[in-house]
Amino acid sequence: MKVNKTKALISDDLIETKIFQIRGQKVMLSLHLSELYDVETKALIQAVKRNRERFPEDFMFQLTNQEFINLKSQIVTSSWGGIRRANPYAFTEQGVAMLSSVLNSKRAIQVNIQIMRAFTQLRQMLTTHKDLKKQIEAMEEKYDQQFQIVFEAIKQLLETDSKPRKQIGFTVKEKQRIYGRLKRK
Repeated sequence: MKVNKTKALISDDLIETKIFQIRGQKVMLSLHLSELYDVETKALIQAVKRNRERFPEDFMFQLTNQEFINLKSQIVTSSWGGIRRANPYAFTEQGVAMLSSVLNSKRAIQVNIQIMRAFTQLRQMLTTHKDLKKQIEAMEEKYDQQFQIVFEAIKQLLETDSKPRKQIGFTVKEKQRIYGRLKRK
C-alpha cells in the first residue's frame, strides 16, 4: 500500500526536533505546535480549553515549573519567547491527533498529518532496533564459531543498557608473602 504524501509544509527533521520525552511519554509542547500550525499559542490553548472534554490527562497535561526548567536547560538553543505567565502544555500523540478536530484550518490539517507520520516513524525505528537484535541472534545460532567475534561486536553495539564496567588491570590470586616469608593463616 503506497502512502500518498502531499508536499510537506515542514521538514520531518524539524518536527522530530520538537518531540520530547516527558513523564515517560513522547510529547510536543503547545508553543511548538502553535509555531507549526501558524497560530498564536494563546489561540491554540483557548481552542483546547473550549473543548476540554476532548483532552483527558493522557492526551494533554501542563508542565510543572520543575519540568519546564529542566526542559529549558536541556535545550539551550531554543527560543522560548518573552516572559511566560503559564507553563506550556504537553500533547501526547493522541492529543496532537485530537487537535485536528479543534483547529479547522487547512494548514492545521496538513501539519497534523505530518506530525502523525513523524510519531509513527519514531515508533517504527524503535521496533526495527528490537527486530534487528532478534535477527542477529537468529543468525548467530545458524553460523559456526568463525563468526562468533563479529556477532559479539554487533551485540555490544546494540546494547543500550549501561552495565557496570569490569575492573581494568589484574589481581594476583596467590598467597601473599610478607618480607620473603609465606603468610600463615
